[in-house]
Amino acid sequence: MEIVGKLQNQFMEFMRSLYREGFLDDQFLQLQKLQDESNPDFVVEVVSLFFENSEKLLNNLAMALQQQVVDYKQVDAHVHQFKGSSSSIGAQRVKNACVAFRNFCEEKNLEGCMQCLQHAKHEYFLVKNKLETLFRLEQQILAAGGTVPVLS
Repeated sequence: MEIVGKLQNQFMEFMRSLYREGFLDDQFLQLQKLQDESNPDFVVEVVSLFFENSEKLLNNLAMALQQQVVDYKQVDAHVHQFKGSSSSIGAQRVKNACVAFRNFCEEKNLEGCMQCLQHAKHEYFLVKNKLETLFRLEQQILAAGGTVPVLS
């Protein structure tokens, strides 16, 4: 039982740090509350979809910003979509990066957009890494016969 307790403490500490450092917001807690015995992989599935969509959107954004004539409406539409999907899983820092990005789209500021793309990419890969670590911890807790604790 000791190993489960250690893993659960590690999990809770890691979760708290994700909120403290602004990687996640309450929306992620809401997702966790929707997960139950009948749908044990709900959060992992939703987040995996977010990962897939984000990689596509980041590629689309990079391509759109490399055009001879940049279509800022299109870029903004991609950023808007990225902002929506990141806020739906509670990826707060990614969402915030998108807010700044949209301002540069409005100003048709290519350099600003390029910097924002790098920043959004950076925040996305950070949160992706953190969530993958979180899911690994969950797997370890379950494998050890424990239950995954929930932040209240």
